[in-house]
Amino acid sequence: MELSINTPALLFPAITLLLLAYTNRFLALASLIRKLHDEYVSGKKSKVILHQIYNLRRRIRQIRLMQALAVLSFLCCVISMYAIYRDWMEVAGFIFGSSLLSLLASLLFSLAEIFISTHALELELSDMEELESSGIINEMISPPEKQKEP
Repeated sequence: MELSINTPALLFPAITLLLLAYTNRFLALASLIRKLHDEYVSGKKSKVILHQIYNLRRRIRQIRLMQALAVLSFLCCVISMYAIYRDWMEVAGFIFGSSLLSLLASLLFSLAEIFISTHALELELSDMEELESSGIINEMISPPEKQKEP
Protein backbone atom coordinates (compact mmCIF):
# COMPACT_ATOMS: atom_id res chain seq x y z
CA MET A 1 0.00 0.00 0.00
CA GLU A 2 1.33 3.41 -0.97
CA LEU A 3 0.88 6.14 1.61
CA SER A 4 0.53 9.63 0.17
CA ILE A 5 0.84 12.91 2.03
CA ASN A 6 -2.91 13.40 1.60
CA THR A 7 -3.78 10.35 3.70
CA PRO A 8 -2.66 11.73 7.09
CA ALA A 9 -3.92 15.17 6.05
CA LEU A 10 -7.43 13.73 5.80
CA LEU A 11 -7.49 13.22 9.56
CA PHE A 12 -6.78 16.90 10.33
CA PRO A 13 -10.40 18.13 10.18
CA ALA A 14 -11.71 15.07 12.02
CA ILE A 15 -9.23 15.37 14.86
CA THR A 16 -9.77 19.12 15.10
CA LEU A 17 -13.54 18.68 15.41
CA LEU A 18 -13.02 15.92 17.94
CA LEU A 19 -10.80 18.18 20.05
CA LEU A 20 -13.44 20.90 19.86
CA ALA A 21 -16.09 18.47 21.10
CA TYR A 22 -13.80 17.34 23.93
CA THR A 23 -13.15 20.95 24.89
CA ASN A 24 -16.89 21.64 25.00
CA ARG A 25 -17.35 18.64 27.31
CA PHE A 26 -14.56 19.93 29.52
CA LEU A 27 -16.08 23.42 29.72
CA ALA A 28 -19.50 22.01 30.59
CA LEU A 29 -17.93 19.92 33.35
CA ALA A 30 -15.97 22.90 34.68
CA SER A 31 -19.21 24.88 34.96
CA LEU A 32 -20.96 22.00 36.72
CA ILE A 33 -18.03 21.51 39.10
CA ARG A 34 -18.11 25.19 40.05
CA LYS A 35 -21.85 24.97 40.71
CA LEU A 36 -21.49 21.84 42.82
CA HIS A 37 -18.58 23.40 44.70
CA ASP A 38 -20.74 26.38 45.60
CA GLU A 39 -23.50 24.07 46.82
CA TYR A 40 -21.02 22.02 48.83
CA VAL A 41 -19.45 25.08 50.45
CA SER A 42 -22.85 26.55 51.28
CA GLY A 43 -23.64 23.45 53.34
CA LYS A 44 -25.71 21.35 50.96
CA LYS A 45 -23.66 18.19 51.52
CA SER A 46 -26.05 15.50 50.36
CA LYS A 47 -25.04 11.99 49.38
CA VAL A 48 -25.94 12.71 45.75
CA ILE A 49 -23.61 15.73 45.62
CA LEU A 50 -20.74 13.61 46.96
CA HIS A 51 -21.45 10.94 44.33
CA GLN A 52 -21.59 13.63 41.64
CA ILE A 53 -18.23 15.03 42.75
CA TYR A 54 -16.68 11.56 42.56
CA ASN A 55 -18.28 11.03 39.16
CA LEU A 56 -17.01 14.39 37.88
CA ARG A 57 -13.46 13.53 38.96
CA ARG A 58 -13.62 10.36 36.89
CA ARG A 59 -15.03 12.25 33.91
CA ILE A 60 -12.31 14.93 34.11
CA ARG A 61 -9.65 12.19 34.06
CA GLN A 62 -11.34 10.57 31.07
CA ILE A 63 -11.52 13.85 29.18
CA ARG A 64 -7.86 14.56 29.92
CA LEU A 65 -6.95 11.14 28.44
CA MET A 66 -9.24 11.71 25.46
CA GLN A 67 -7.66 15.08 24.72
CA ALA A 68 -4.10 13.81 25.18
CA LEU A 69 -4.66 10.88 22.84
CA ALA A 70 -6.33 13.09 20.23
CA VAL A 71 -3.42 15.54 20.37
CA LEU A 72 -0.97 12.63 20.10
CA SER A 73 -2.89 11.42 17.05
CA PHE A 74 -2.68 14.90 15.53
CA LEU A 75 1.07 15.09 16.21
CA CYS A 76 1.62 11.66 14.69
CA CYS A 77 -0.24 12.79 11.57
CA VAL A 78 2.08 15.79 11.23
CA ILE A 79 5.18 13.66 11.83
CA SER A 80 4.02 11.05 9.32
CA MET A 81 3.46 13.79 6.74
CA TYR A 82 7.02 14.97 7.34
CA ALA A 83 8.28 11.39 7.00
CA ILE A 84 6.40 11.05 3.69
CA TYR A 85 7.90 14.36 2.56
CA ARG A 86 11.38 13.01 3.37
CA ASP A 87 10.47 9.76 1.59
CA TRP A 88 10.80 7.62 4.71
CA MET A 89 7.82 5.50 3.77
CA GLU A 90 8.30 2.70 6.31
CA VAL A 91 8.63 5.18 9.18
CA ALA A 92 5.69 7.17 7.84
CA GLY A 93 3.50 4.07 7.75
CA PHE A 94 4.41 3.14 11.33
CA ILE A 95 3.78 6.66 12.63
CA PHE A 96 0.49 6.97 10.74
CA GLY A 97 -0.60 3.63 12.21
CA SER A 98 0.26 5.02 15.65
CA SER A 99 -1.88 8.04 14.84
CA LEU A 100 -4.84 5.82 13.99
CA LEU A 101 -4.38 3.77 17.16
CA SER A 102 -4.21 6.93 19.27
CA LEU A 103 -7.39 8.19 17.65
CA LEU A 104 -9.10 4.85 18.30
CA ALA A 105 -8.05 4.91 21.96
CA SER A 106 -9.31 8.48 22.27
CA LEU A 107 -12.69 7.45 20.90
CA LEU A 108 -12.87 4.47 23.26
CA PHE A 109 -12.17 6.72 26.24
CA SER A 110 -14.86 9.05 24.90
CA LEU A 111 -17.31 6.16 24.88
CA ALA A 112 -16.38 5.29 28.46
CA GLU A 113 -16.90 8.93 29.47
CA ILE A 114 -20.36 8.85 27.93
CA PHE A 115 -21.25 5.88 30.15
CA ILE A 116 -19.91 7.70 33.21
CA SER A 117 -21.94 10.81 32.38
CA THR A 118 -25.04 8.67 31.90
CA HIS A 119 -24.48 7.28 35.39
CA ALA A 120 -24.29 10.86 36.69
CA LEU A 121 -27.67 11.58 35.13
CA GLU A 122 -29.04 8.44 36.78
CA LEU A 123 -27.90 9.82 40.13
CA GLU A 124 -29.74 13.07 39.47
CA LEU A 125 -32.89 11.23 38.44
CA SER A 126 -32.78 8.97 41.46
CA ASP A 127 -32.51 12.00 43.72
CA MET A 128 -35.31 13.94 42.03
CA GLU A 129 -37.73 11.08 41.58
CA GLU A 130 -36.65 8.98 44.56
CA LEU A 131 -36.32 5.93 42.36
CA GLU A 132 -35.60 2.64 44.01
CA SER A 133 -34.93 0.73 40.80
CA SER A 134 -31.40 0.39 39.50
CA GLY A 135 -31.94 2.71 36.55
CA ILE A 136 -33.38 3.44 33.18
CA ILE A 137 -31.82 0.37 31.57
CA ASN A 138 -33.71 -1.97 33.92
CA GLU A 139 -36.92 -0.12 33.15
CA MET A 140 -36.33 -0.59 29.44
CA ILE A 141 -35.65 -4.33 29.65
CA SER A 142 -38.10 -5.30 32.38
CA PRO A 143 -41.60 -6.35 31.27
CA PRO A 144 -44.32 -3.74 31.71
CA GLU A 145 -46.55 -4.17 34.73
CA LYS A 146 -49.94 -5.63 34.08
CA GLN A 147 -52.65 -3.05 34.35
CA LYS A 148 -55.64 -3.82 36.50
CA GLU A 149 -58.93 -3.79 34.69
CA PRO A 150 -61.82 -1.93 36.40
